Amino acid sequence: MIGYSITAGGQSMPPTFGSEPRLAPNPHAWAVPADKEAPFVLDISSSSVAANKIQLLRRMESMTIPGLMADEQGTPIMDERPVPEETILLPNGATRELGSHKGYGLSAVAQVFAGILSHGTFGPYEGGHMSHFVAAYSIEAFTDVARFKSSMDDFLKYLRETPPAPGHDRVYYAGLPEHEESIDRHNRGIPLQKEVVDWFDKTTAEFDIPHLER
Repeated sequence: MIGYSITAGGQSMPPTFGSEPRLAPNPHAWAVPADKEAPFVLDISSSSVAANKIQLLRRMESMTIPGLMADEQGTPIMDERPVPEETILLPNGATRELGSHKGYGLSAVAQVFAGILSHGTFGPYEGGHMSHFVAAYSIEAFTDVARFKSSMDDFLKYLRETPPAPGHDRVYYAGLPEHEESIDRHNRGIPLQKEVVDWFDKTTAEFDIPHLER
């Protein structure tokens, strides 16, 4: 099976040329199996960066980089500066010249499929209400499954064997870095920021449950 899912709802991202948020960074995700290669898994936000990455920048007291956020008038922030208090994300592409209409379009399509198609809402939402769209495609309805997986192996190998550009060690495909990272973290554990560890310690003590293993 090939999986495809969308989540939509809320408003933290303005349309291209817009001065206020009317959409969310609605994500699309696809998962495609292979045979011997790691599966192709693409999970992308419609915005230049996911909102949790902005939260991480704040937590680490880092600067925002150009093209991630808009100011309170909806103007793209194209210089390095402290992270604004209000999170206003930009469509993927940041500006019209760099293709923000594509991220804007992806977000709108997500709202249609995940929201409007099933009589869901758009715009402001309350209580964390979100809309979802999930589809599963039967590979055998199109072709032989074993042949498909073998072809996926050939395709993914073809991508990752691309000669790297100067300054880069290797070429990846979607899902490969995460697959390798999951193996590493299974063996070595999950790194956490000090603030997160402190929160876990405080919460586990409050509810009298075991602390995180160090």
